[in-house]
Order: sequence, then structure tokens, then C-alpha cells
Amino acid sequence: MKEQNKNKVRRKKGSLKQKEALMGYLFILPWLIGVLIFVLRPLVQSFGFALSKVKMTPKGRISTFIGLQNFTQILQEDETFPTELGAYLIKTIIAVPVIVVFALIIALLLNSKIKGKGVFRLIFFLPVIIASGPVMTQLVDQGAGSIPSINTSAISSMISFLPGILEDAIMSVFENIVMYLWYSGVQILIFLAAVQKIDTSLYEAAKMDGGSTWECFWKITLPTIKPMILLNAVYTVVFLSNNEQNTIITTIKDAMFGTTGSKGYGYASAMAWLYALVVTLLVAAVAAFLVMKKDVYQKQAKKVRKAQKKEERLLKKLERRGEKYEQQKLKKAAR
Repeated sequence: MKEQNKNKVRRKKGSLKQKEALMGYLFILPWLIGVLIFVLRPLVQSFGFALSKVKMTPKGRISTFIGLQNFTQILQEDETFPTELGAYLIKTIIAVPVIVVFALIIALLLNSKIKGKGVFRLIFFLPVIIASGPVMTQLVDQGAGSIPSINTSAISSMISFLPGILEDAIMSVFENIVMYLWYSGVQILIFLAAVQKIDTSLYEAAKMDGGSTWECFWKITLPTIKPMILLNAVYTVVFLSNNEQNTIITTIKDAMFGTTGSKGYGYASAMAWLYALVVTLLVAAVAAFLVMKKDVYQKQAKKVRKAQKKEERLLKKLERRGEKYEQQKLKKAAR
């Protein structure tokens, strides 16, 4: 009877997991269809352009296969694109922690007991809706992306000992600090949702044991929302890489419609693929940096789970031995 009940429970769990998996696939099905129709074909086509010399004529597009010549020309002859890639990497590496930390601080403040929390949340999310596209371009052109009270010349003199590309990247972050903070609206919402899901009993138990607010943040809040930190970091990298203020995207557009014979669709496609490779490597590096360092409490929890599984296996073995022993007894009694 016990085995039958266990089998029924396992079947129910299995069917529940299958239903959950099916619902998950149905949930992402529109996205998969969109990728297959609108993303996969242009990707393949752009890679074909990157390996060809493309000419636009009155009769149509003419493509001549040239292999990796576009890539070698970019890396060996182009003076601006590799420099812009290096500047992009440094700017992104500096800007991502600034945006993520700011979003986390604001999310914690908005989660505290203050009046008018809904209004403040709206204020911090409004730039995501309003300040985008041409609006953001106009604001940046008018100097709205920086704080006038920040003395950038003093900051520049303090970091003048650094290499030029690194100094320019740091100064760019300070000069556009307001713009970077405007980019934190989505991250604030993600952190806010994660913080609100933390069980309040954990904080109550920690305070009963004498834990301070600072200790609760480091021991409870931060380990709990660690997956959201990874999500926000990756999202920020992708957002900054595809932002309308990114000079690399402008460079690729200019190369695509360039009038010189050495540029065009093929050259611009090669630039786009090199840029995509750099962005992918940066995302992988950010993910590896945040995933590699495992939490101490997770390690302890894994050890406890392993010990529990060992105990369960030993109990099952003992039960099986006991059942065999009982069966042997019954056989002997029957004889």
C-alpha cells in the first residue's frame, strides 16, 4: 500500500511538472515565433553580407564573395572603429556598476515605509517612457545629461595620470551621469519586486538575534536578490550596447551608407558582427563574474541537502532489508 501511494504521488508530481513545462513553452512561444521570423533570417543575411562586397545598383543588389576581407580591413586599416570598441568596453564596465548600485539603493528606499511611495515610483520610472529616442537625443544635445554643479575639470585633473582612453571613459560617465541614472528605471522595478518577495520573518528572526540593518542587508537581502543583480547587470549591458546614444551604432550606420568604394553593406555588416561578438563576450564576462562567487549559505544548504539524501537512502536500504527479513520469516513459518 505504501509503495502504491508513493507511486501515485510521484505520478502526480511528474504530471504537474509536465503541465508547468508546457505552460512555460506556451508562454515563450510568441517570442520564439518572432525570433524565427524577424531575427533569424536577417542574422543569416547580415552574416552573408559580412563575407561579401555588396553593391547597390539600379538593377538591384550585387554581392561578391570576398571571405574575411571586410574583417581584416576593419582590424588592420580602420583607425576609428577599434578605438571606439575599446572606449565602449571601458565606459560600459564603469557605467554598469553605477546604474545597478543606484537602482538597488532606490529600490530599497522605495520599499521602506514612506508616504507617497507610488508617486516616487512613478517619478523614477517616467524617464523610461518619456526620455527615449529623439527626446533623449534632444536632452543630451542641450546638456541635460550632466549635473552643472559637478566640476568636471577638477575630476579631470585628479585622474590625469591614467591612460587617455581610460580618462576619457571616466569623464564621459561623469559628464552624462544624469543620463545613466535615467536608464535605471527598469532595474529599479526588478529590484523592487525582488525585495518585496523576501520573507519578512527572516528579518524579524535576525533582529531578535541582535542583527543590525546593515547586517540584515548583507546576510539576507543581498544573497536573496543575487539572481536579480545578475539579470539587471546583463540587461544594463545589452541596453547600453543598443542605446541610441551609442556612437558605435552611428559609425556602423555611416559605414553602411558610405560613399567610398571600400565601405557599404558588407563592411557595415562585418562591423556589426565584430561589435556583437564584443558585446557577447562582455555579457559572458559579467555573468561569469557574478555567478562564480557562490554564497556561503548556499554551500551549507547544499551540504545539508546531500546529508539528508544520504540519510534517506540509508533508511530505504534498511526498510528493504527489513522487508526481506520479514518475508524470509514468513517463508520459514510456512514450511
